[in-house]
Amino acid sequence: METKKADKKFVARSKFEDFEIARAEGIYIYDNRDNKYIDFLMGWCVGNLGWGNPEIEKAMREFDGPDYVLPGFMYKPWSELAELLAEITPGNLSKSFRTTGGTESVETAMQLAMAYTGRRKFLSLEGSYHGNSIATLSLGGSEGKDKLANPLQNCHKIELPLDEKALARVETQLKQKDVAAFIMEAVSCNLGVYIPKPEFMRGLQALCRQYGTLLVIDEVATGFGRTGKMFACMHFGLEPDILCMGKALSGGYAGIGATITTEEIADAVKEDVSIYSTYGWHPRSVHAALVNLNYIVRNEEELMQHVKEMSARIVSSMLNMSFRTETQIHAKGLAISVDVNDSDYAEEIKKQCRKNGLVITVQETKLVFFPALTIKKEEVEEAMAILRNSI
Repeated sequence: METKKADKKFVARSKFEDFEIARAEGIYIYDNRDNKYIDFLMGWCVGNLGWGNPEIEKAMREFDGPDYVLPGFMYKPWSELAELLAEITPGNLSKSFRTTGGTESVETAMQLAMAYTGRRKFLSLEGSYHGNSIATLSLGGSEGKDKLANPLQNCHKIELPLDEKALARVETQLKQKDVAAFIMEAVSCNLGVYIPKPEFMRGLQALCRQYGTLLVIDEVATGFGRTGKMFACMHFGLEPDILCMGKALSGGYAGIGATITTEEIADAVKEDVSIYSTYGWHPRSVHAALVNLNYIVRNEEELMQHVKEMSARIVSSMLNMSFRTETQIHAKGLAISVDVNDSDYAEEIKKQCRKNGLVITVQETKLVFFPALTIKKEEVEEAMAILRNSI
């Protein structure tokens, strides 16, 4: 049966694009007709090092570990990965819970926060996205969820913008001392690369500590260099109580996630929280993550400088483009968006870019770009030429 018909008949999902991917290499993806496209999404911040990294692919072929390890047993690569995560994350984060991906990572953070604080209320950003479980859906945006509106009670939202004035709204919620955790992306990829004001982030950390609320930072999309630092919260000097990871943890070579917290929190809840994940940190996934992260850590300084330079090049190029509307550019490293202030126009550009060989996405009125962190200058120029010809 033709893929499109089979997908529609047998794969359960609300919608899909008529765009069949056959293979991927570097910054490019190829459809089933072997048409070539520059991938400016990288699986939504999954393939940070591009597709088909030779070093990682070679290591994956050489894997000779067990097919599976029972979660209750010990396995040396688990402790190796947990130790590495403790070394590269900010503040006093030191103990990792094994998960299969972003949703499970955030769900784990919620359980930890409830057990540690004895509270059941959560705060998050209106319009945000943190996963697809009942609990994480409750943290996400309210729009379009008539039948699934806050299925987990006591989840409340803070409206944008996130500036100094917003701190008063946060404090109104926190001063009741019944909020277990404030959960957010430090740079919100899922809100079209929304970047909070530094004074808001500093004030938020102080308010959480003042009122006994845990600060949970969701780095599932922004982690491992996407914003020009290992984690986006480092731009603001934050030391979260819990940090959630997924996506680029393995670079797309296997499904894996992690939730890391402090020794104090982990030890305090160990009798109350038992996270059992059948496929959390599968041996092959851990092998991929270790190879991927060791590559990033080994090349961190050079890689982050490259991200900064390519970000500046992309932003500079877009500033000189003749969009037919007024635009605002939002960029933190290689998390970049252009608000064209017209949703129909944004969709037109997206379609034209696809037609011309560039894959991007749209969030409301924003064009959103997540290119590989390893993208070369000439590849940036190629992508920008396509965008210029598509607007």
